[in-house]
Amino acid sequence: MISKAILGKKLGMTQIFSDTGEALPVTLVEAGPCLVIQKKTVNNDGYSAIKVGYEDIKENRLNKPQKGQFTKNQLAFKRYMREFKMQDADKYNVGDEIKADIFQPGDKVDVTGISKGKGFAGGIKRWNFKRGPMAHGSMYHRRPGSGGATAPARVFKGNKRPGHLGAEKSTVQNLEVVKVDPEKNLLMIKGSVPGPKKSLLFIKNTVKSGK
Repeated sequence: MISKAILGKKLGMTQIFSDTGEALPVTLVEAGPCLVIQKKTVNNDGYSAIKVGYEDIKENRLNKPQKGQFTKNQLAFKRYMREFKMQDADKYNVGDEIKADIFQPGDKVDVTGISKGKGFAGGIKRWNFKRGPMAHGSMYHRRPGSGGATAPARVFKGNKRPGHLGAEKSTVQNLEVVKVDPEKNLLMIKGSVPGPKKSLLFIKNTVKSGK
């Protein structure tokens, strides 16, 4: 169950130095502030959750149903809206803000985003297939190989073949929050996270405890 969660935007990667002088690769994430725009309860909705909005947007960029969610409670318009099934959703009220300071250095988080799209890719790049011999006489270098037996006279679904690579929902688990800057709404997360720069990220407390 989620106890801490926030939406953010990937700014890019850099490195910082620890107290012992070790260089740490970190991803800069602009985390929040997220605005609570709806509160769901067990009595009304059958489950407990909050709906949050992130990143200001002009009113004319939203359609009427989207506008209604903000004008109902006289809230600022937001570009992204997501629902968090929080463990302690009752402590939040409509209009509250969730900021980067909900996380502390040393916290372990899972980061979800949309991975970089890489278009059509062959089996070697997409599935890490081995290539054939590169000698001229081989004449078989990067092709996918046999599709199976000839008896069914077709290729079975689910085989690893060339095709579209990336642009999929991806989660990297058990990353460490190295540094938090509440004034600038910044999280520095050790390692890399999915997606290109300026892409939307969902950050929550990890579901796995690291060794």
